[in-house]
Amino acid sequence: MVYVSPVQKLYNTCNEVFDSCSAGIIPSPDNIQKLKAVLDDFKPADVGLSPDMPHVRASVAGKSTPVIRYIHIHECDKFSIGIFCLPPSGVIPLHNHPGMTVFSKLLFGTMHIKSYDWVDDVPPSTSAVVSTSKSKQPDVQQLEVRLAKVKVNSNFTAPCNTSILYPSDGGNMHCFTAVTACAVLDVLGPPYSEPDGRHCQYYLDFPLADFSEGEKEGSAWLSEREKPEDLTFVGELYRGPVIVEN
Repeated sequence: MVYVSPVQKLYNTCNEVFDSCSAGIIPSPDNIQKLKAVLDDFKPADVGLSPDMPHVRASVAGKSTPVIRYIHIHECDKFSIGIFCLPPSGVIPLHNHPGMTVFSKLLFGTMHIKSYDWVDDVPPSTSAVVSTSKSKQPDVQQLEVRLAKVKVNSNFTAPCNTSILYPSDGGNMHCFTAVTACAVLDVLGPPYSEPDGRHCQYYLDFPLADFSEGEKEGSAWLSEREKPEDLTFVGELYRGPVIVEN
């Protein structure tokens, strides 16, 4: 019997699962479970990763915001595979995944995930919000906001099951915060693509108590923002088993 490495099996399964999919088209339930089963068994060593590797914990001198390391494994028109390595207190801010089905497998460490889905029957509105500026004078801004409901707001510690989000369900907008040094293997189908309109949009979230509507448990207003200036991704070389593309 020919040995097939776990990462090769992942690539082969992604090829099958996303072959007939495109933006907004979700794989069949059977294919979702097939890919989830492959990822659920994944271990750091399967992609040449160890919690002791220097770049998992390293930062850049002079930066107060922890640097996020990204290990690119594969990308094509149908899907992408990569690993985000976060040092303690590292944050990937709240962002979306337009038209995508996303599988996230925590390889090691503890991560807090907070995610939202849009509340479809509430239109966007413009409201005043008091910013969290440390200035003595409150900074009142007019923001266009849209109502979202919290899907997940919990800590996850490896080993744990793969989480899945969909184009309009499952927490399409999420934020990762590293409680300890951690790494998460991400599969996106299809991947981000500026030419195809799949842009990574970042958001600020505000409790409903910040607005005149009052507070509603489990919901928040989200407002679009530019990519945070202090957010830095640094590429790292993939050192795991080679994938044979077909």
